[in-house]
Amino acid sequence: MDHSHHHTHGSAHPPATPFPTDPAGLPEAAPPAIIEPGDGDTVALAVGPVAKRIGDTTVRMLAYNGSVPGPTLVVRQGTELSVDVSNHGDLETTVHWHGLRLDNSSDGVPHDTQAPIEVGGEFGYRLRFPDPGLYWYHPHIREDYTQELGLYGTILVRPADDGYWPRAHRDVVLTLDDLLLEDGRIAPFSPTETTHAAMGRFGNVYLTNGEPAPSSLSAVAGEVVRFWLVDTANTRVFNVRIPGARLKLVGGDSGRLERDEFVDEVLIAPSERAVVDVLFPAAGEYAIEHHTPVGTHRLSTVTVSAAVPPAPDLAAEFDALGGDPDLAVERAGLDAWLATEPHEVLSLVAEMRMDHGDHDMHHGHDMSHDMGHGDMGHGEATAGGIEWEDEMAEMNRVSTPATMLWSFVDPATGGPPDWRFTVGDRVKIRLVNGLDSDHPMHHPFHLHGAGRFLVLARDGVTEANLVWKDTILIRTGQTVDILFDVTNPGRWMAHCHIAEHMESGMMFGFTVDA
Repeated sequence: MDHSHHHTHGSAHPPATPFPTDPAGLPEAAPPAIIEPGDGDTVALAVGPVAKRIGDTTVRMLAYNGSVPGPTLVVRQGTELSVDVSNHGDLETTVHWHGLRLDNSSDGVPHDTQAPIEVGGEFGYRLRFPDPGLYWYHPHIREDYTQELGLYGTILVRPADDGYWPRAHRDVVLTLDDLLLEDGRIAPFSPTETTHAAMGRFGNVYLTNGEPAPSSLSAVAGEVVRFWLVDTANTRVFNVRIPGARLKLVGGDSGRLERDEFVDEVLIAPSERAVVDVLFPAAGEYAIEHHTPVGTHRLSTVTVSAAVPPAPDLAAEFDALGGDPDLAVERAGLDAWLATEPHEVLSLVAEMRMDHGDHDMHHGHDMSHDMGHGDMGHGEATAGGIEWEDEMAEMNRVSTPATMLWSFVDPATGGPPDWRFTVGDRVKIRLVNGLDSDHPMHHPFHLHGAGRFLVLARDGVTEANLVWKDTILIRTGQTVDILFDVTNPGRWMAHCHIAEHMESGMMFGFTVDA
């Protein structure tokens, strides 16, 4: 997949008319279902429009099986599942099964692994679940539009070993998202090009499990609740706290941490996941908060009662810190990889295209006034190498792939990456998010299902706690080394998981030979 292919990927056969926005006559969005299929079963997934109540307004959104988010699939590690997808949405689509190491033919990348599913069409996927953890699914055509409008759902893979995770009383999946509303409607999208290409589309309404924040949850004093967090937002990074409760981070994208650790907050970037055990010590009201240098936003309210505590009592077990012994084995071999020069290096680059002056003049806006070479923004909204909020909203709104090109560059050649690996390879990759491009900012880098990776080091500092990942947040100015364990053959994709960056060129394909 090269950049010329991107335009086919991003907006194949765009409709000539604006996307519909009227919710009148549409079915009301239903609560998400939990589906627990058995090994070899088939699940039906239908894409279609719904009327969704957001606060005091009703908007038109897109849904899987009539709900936002779509259904949660709960499966067992080592099983297989068929999913039949029918498309009754606004444009052609695919479904990408994010984080799953599966057969390449079911990865959901248009034109590389399948033809797009036309409106009115169907496609069958065959899924395998080799790893425990939380995964999710979403489209891979005009992701900036379709995912923002509600096309996302989760997959909870139970481990084959019942003792894999520390014990908890129950599981709660939390999808964290935001939505940009203007004048009672979702802010408009262009049917022919992606907007908000500079920083991605920040929302002004927070959504927890598809509902306007704060959502309502309940618990019992002494209960240990396992929260499975996933960031499904187009661009927003979430920093999650629960003041007064005790938080124990036990897992990440693809399974358990090397060592459990008590934490005060959990940071997740778009498409990342975190598994957090939470002990509510006493009755009362607890806030699940998104805390940033700019401010604090309540995502959910947990009402904790003083009812009879659940059995068994897990307080003593909660105090114990376990981990994944397999990752301790990986730790033993880490020094050799840290001393090895990277096999591949990627520079993350923004290029402003000021030669598209007609486009800027049409919008009555001069982008160069807002963004200069190496401009990092200003103020608390960009603290810690993360853009927490959109400080340049008008410039961002009118930026498109014509005026802002995002890309990955191989610094050895000055051109796009040309990766070719073989199943069984372990590849050290260096990701360099330098300050010398036209708009340095953070990027969540995602590798599709050819394998999974460990973070080796950030800015030369050895990673203190290993976990298998498929997405890594690279902060502004940061260099991250990862170790990619290549397991599945095929033609795969890598990209920034800020939807607007991917649609603006920040993606490439690579090959894995059997």
